[in-house]
Amino acid sequence: MYWFDSAYESVARFMDMGGPVLYGIAVLLLVMWTLIFERFWYFKVGWKKDVARIIATWEGRAERKSWNAKQVRQKLLSEARMQINQYLPVIKTLVALCPLFGLLGTVYGMIEVFNIMAVTGGSDAKMMAGGVSQATIPTMAGMVAALSGVFANTYITRAAQRESAFLKDNLTTDH
Repeated sequence: MYWFDSAYESVARFMDMGGPVLYGIAVLLLVMWTLIFERFWYFKVGWKKDVARIIATWEGRAERKSWNAKQVRQKLLSEARMQINQYLPVIKTLVALCPLFGLLGTVYGMIEVFNIMAVTGGSDAKMMAGGVSQATIPTMAGMVAALSGVFANTYITRAAQRESAFLKDNLTTDH
């Protein structure tokens, strides 16, 4: 239990050093990784059921060569693509927002530095260092959050493309 208290104190100290913008980055990171884990879970568990249902629906058709059959196939593929690509634009947007929030933290920290300079006349280097810390920590946190999201988003996007192509190949019209 000691390690939990120690970890909590370390995180709380880090959040205090980074200023209020760091809490916004933490919320962005939480939402982004929740959506990423949801997509991982969907591709591991839910997608298999959806593929089986879609293929069974298509294979259950008596004929698959008419114009109507091709439209049904397009509908099935389109609905599957919507399921596959769900939340991908949101994840991509959150990845792009992370460094922007980091830059907002930089601006906020520099405003603190300028405020301290105005109040103290620029003579208190120790107080200015706290503002510089508030300027650099959110920048670093935003970049780390964005990098983690970029790698996960790339993996999920490729999985979505691969599964979409797999489904398209398995809904054959040659019967």
